[in-house]
Amino acid sequence: MPRGDGRLSHDLDPQRPGPQDACGVFGVWAPGEEVAKLTYFGLYALQHRGQEAAGIAVSDGSGVVVYKDLGLVAQVFDEPTLASLRGHLAIGHTRYSTTGGSTWENAQPTIRANTAGTTIALAHNGNLVNTAELARDAVERGMDSDGSTSDTALVTTLLASRPDLSVEAAALEVLPTLRGAFSLVFMDETTLYAARDAYGVRPLVLGRLERGWVVASETAALDIVGASVVREIEPGELIAIDEHGLRSARFAAPEPKGCLFEYVYIARPDTTIAGRNIHAARVGIGRRLAREHPVEADLVIPVPESGTPAAIGYAEESGITYGAGLMKNPYVGRTFIQPSQTLRQLGIRLKLNPLRENVRGKRVIVVDDSIVRGNTQRAIVRMLREAGALEVHVRISSPPVSWPCFYGIDFATRAELLANGLDNEGIRRSIGADSLGYVSLAGLIAATEQPKTRLCRACFDGEYPIELPAGNLIGKHLLEGVDRRVAGAGAEEVVSTGATRGPGGQPFVSNSSGGEVSSHA
Repeated sequence: MPRGDGRLSHDLDPQRPGPQDACGVFGVWAPGEEVAKLTYFGLYALQHRGQEAAGIAVSDGSGVVVYKDLGLVAQVFDEPTLASLRGHLAIGHTRYSTTGGSTWENAQPTIRANTAGTTIALAHNGNLVNTAELARDAVERGMDSDGSTSDTALVTTLLASRPDLSVEAAALEVLPTLRGAFSLVFMDETTLYAARDAYGVRPLVLGRLERGWVVASETAALDIVGASVVREIEPGELIAIDEHGLRSARFAAPEPKGCLFEYVYIARPDTTIAGRNIHAARVGIGRRLAREHPVEADLVIPVPESGTPAAIGYAEESGITYGAGLMKNPYVGRTFIQPSQTLRQLGIRLKLNPLRENVRGKRVIVVDDSIVRGNTQRAIVRMLREAGALEVHVRISSPPVSWPCFYGIDFATRAELLANGLDNEGIRRSIGADSLGYVSLAGLIAATEQPKTRLCRACFDGEYPIELPAGNLIGKHLLEGVDRRVAGAGAEEVVSTGATRGPGGQPFVSNSSGGEVSSHA
């Protein structure tokens, strides 16, 4: 039965969502620990980065097992399942698709056995921009697609296409051929690996347990499992962790270009990136927003939850009272139960409701993180006016989003981006606000405490640090085949022998090239 995906966003229209989060990855090497449970809680802390699917791979030294399904982490895993995933190392993934559709085959970790008998499981945060080129390389090496249409599966396939090399040596050959953003955690039967692209677009951090090591997309996930932060994985670095300890190798010269939108929206407020706490950065953005776009008003309110830190900063800097004006139902996300036409007309009230006594008769400043299509802000402005607000001033804690992201965040297409076709005044009229102010790009960058040259700002200024392919050889569904059969969405378990059993119990076996082929017609 289909399930609501449980997103905690304030998107109003399921068919026209706002910016979708990058994926979350987690890995642990810790003999003597319950690594599957550690990975589960790590993924739980990273749930905000992806809500389409979740999966965990574990190894006990003799074989790799993957369990994955569509849904939230807490929907996919239960106590009996986690208890069955025994081993000393594990990796995990919580997915929002940026290349490849929302099918079971594209859930992660992906898994592939090479002809030498080594099994590789891999999880990826980011998006590659030379997917077509990599797909041709895989075909030339005689590797099939294994039913998946994701760039992640391609990387796994390419690693498995070099059976004469160790996984570590194969990675040092494959990683330099990948273009785009990637923070990877992967494993074989004995070793945990982590790698980050030369630009370090997506975050990846290393932590220490009393009896092992952890890697994760955000420091908040390290905190949750009781690991201390050691350092960030460096751009262009591959690390390997096994019984001999931790070792590091360089596969590319670092050219740091960390994602600026992580500071605005993607990362958890309790995460630290490049030494800067995200909550503090967002409060700082709000302070700068107040200085750049002051207005006489009676109340500053956030659009919960993403606008809260910036609203606090705006209120502190302006001296205007901070308060609650919108209450959010945290349990309403997109759902497979469609509302009736009457309920659909209520729109935002299914997710947000005004505190009438707080806003009635007041000039209100409402702070949000970004405007993509403008649907959210347009509905909020209308709702606040209906609740009795005298004036509604909108303040946005990022510059106008005018360009799509090809590095792991699924924005709208450029044609759909409101700021692409309208100037500030046009956007203000479109959403119906009394005034509209965006923080400047310079102000946002200053709040991160990072040099401009170390940040990817492409969605704001169109300057893409990683060259994009010419023509149309890029896109979320690049690898989708028009005649591809979509398998059922039930949970399946994949073992290192290549065997797979789905809900119907039909077996799949590994072929000689490490792929999976059906054992029945």
